[in-house]
Amino acid sequence: MKRRTAIVTAVALLALTLSSCGSTPAEPTDIRIAGLRGPTSMGMVQLMESAEAGESFNNYTFEIAGSADELTPKLLKGELDIAAVPANLASVLYNNTEKAVQLLAINTLGVIYIVETGEEIQTFADLSGKTIYATGKGSTPEYALRYLLAENGVDPDTDITLEWKSEPTEVVATLADSGGIAMMPQPYVTVAQTQVDGLRIAADFTQEWDALDNGSTLITGVLIVRTEFAQQYPEQIASFMEEYKASTEYVNANIPEAAQLVEKFGIVKAAVAEKAIPYCYITYVAGEDMVEPMNGYLGVLFDQNPKAVGGSMPADDFYYVP
Repeated sequence: MKRRTAIVTAVALLALTLSSCGSTPAEPTDIRIAGLRGPTSMGMVQLMESAEAGESFNNYTFEIAGSADELTPKLLKGELDIAAVPANLASVLYNNTEKAVQLLAINTLGVIYIVETGEEIQTFADLSGKTIYATGKGSTPEYALRYLLAENGVDPDTDITLEWKSEPTEVVATLADSGGIAMMPQPYVTVAQTQVDGLRIAADFTQEWDALDNGSTLITGVLIVRTEFAQQYPEQIASFMEEYKASTEYVNANIPEAAQLVEKFGIVKAAVAEKAIPYCYITYVAGEDMVEPMNGYLGVLFDQNPKAVGGSMPADDFYYVP
């Protein structure tokens, strides 16, 4: 009996020791994060505020840039650890850098809309025979438009006229001068509605894509991490993910307050952000949940132009799944 009691006690002590070792909290680390001026960075503003106040778990520093071209070299040189970038760029970087980056999370769904000054467009099929003003020739907005048109029985090469502009401001000026139909992203849609009388949203790309029910999702922005950093700091990454998720939830639930933070951190003006956030599809999808929608979206791009995803579909290790 004494021997059995001793064994039970020893096992209990061992379990307690292992439990104590396993529950040792991770040490905070410095994490350098960057994003772009627009919807893909809006979801992180509450975390930016917490970091500024010294209330976040890790020591975060943030940088907001005007284009992905400013961020990519810094990320690849190891001067940044995490970045919010366009979804297809994540795949391009993965393919072109020997897997130096991984996908952490999907953070923004489709932010693209068809807008018009009239009432002609009620469905995507109604775009047949029309002229559409747009920006982003040869990039993901064009691929998304072509895909949705084709899926709705409209040939993008023969049934419509695409008139490309170099800047969204040119599109707004055209609409203000002579009206018409345009493809625009948020928050430019919100800005344009303050400058063009009667401008309305005629079609929401995210809703149109979801209606196809094909297993994919229209995705605009994602978070990527340097693979080396993720391997070195898995527990700190886990803490960041929890805080980032909470930040996206705060932004969607507290739009007026979040809009003030969006302006504070130099993303867009608060008045624009407050109106635009409900149309920006700020979200948080991570782990296994992001694999199917992201693969489906990248597959649509790959079918139109393999270069849009870096020449090939990414392998399973593209996805950061702890």
